[in-house]
Amino acid sequence: MGLSSDGKHLHVSEGEYSALIEQLAHKVHQSKWSFDIVLCLARGGLRPGDVLSRIFDKPLAILSTSSYRAMAGTAQCELHIAPYISCTSDIRGRVLLVDDMVDSGETLHGVVAWLTTEYQEITELRSAVLWHKAVSIFTPDYVVEFLPTSPWIHQPFEKYDGMKVEDL
Repeated sequence: MGLSSDGKHLHVSEGEYSALIEQLAHKVHQSKWSFDIVLCLARGGLRPGDVLSRIFDKPLAILSTSSYRAMAGTAQCELHIAPYISCTSDIRGRVLLVDDMVDSGETLHGVVAWLTTEYQEITELRSAVLWHKAVSIFTPDYVVEFLPTSPWIHQPFEKYDGMKVEDL
């Protein structure tokens, strides 16, 4: 992974991204914690959540959230949480909440509070992310990389941001 010399940008390739997800799966496995369902936050948690769901052979649930809408998706604003979770099974028991990163921590903090209120059949909730930035107010249970300089992360699929089908 390419951290810029000033520590403000981290560039991640497809291969590095996949390896990080596999490392996250290994960390969860090493903890010996058993969970019933993977709940990923869309959009950032979709890829890690999908892979963890496949590796652990657990149902995948999806919750859409949005907070990075200002300044073409580069500035955080008010957190919006979809009113429903998309899943083919009930949201109950032990839930692994997955996102790509914890930046400010506002999203995961807000989602955990919302889940605690709206889904009282959840008996245990743990969180898993690829990156944990130092500026975060939220500390996830499982993390692959702690980023002390809190860089902007350039993920491989961001090449599609702003791209139109005509550009393909």
